[in-house]
Amino acid sequence: MPATPMTSRRIALATATALLSSLAACSTPPAASPISPPMADPDTGKGSCNADAVKSWVGRTADEAVVREAVAAAGAKGVRVIKPGMAVTMDFRADRLNLEVDAANVITSARCG
Repeated sequence: MPATPMTSRRIALATATALLSSLAACSTPPAASPISPPMADPDTGKGSCNADAVKSWVGRTADEAVVREAVAAAGAKGVRVIKPGMAVTMDFRADRLNLEVDAANVITSARCG
């Protein structure tokens, strides 16, 4: 006896549901991040980065030496040079200096985070 259109749809739906369920079972859950957020200075409540110390770097070309100098002057433990259109994570790190540059690699702003 041939299957009716309604029976064919039910079979197709059941097959699709089973397939999707099996694919979901194969995916791995995201791992918990073992990295703890940076500790703030108990006296000031801020991290170790001081962006005000490098405001004078705005307008300079962000070559390797200038970036190293800016990190040292800010007292930061890390740096991110952010180019136009570059995707960046939204994680906040109080000890990281963010240097935004234009298309010519000239520093346009400096901030911590």
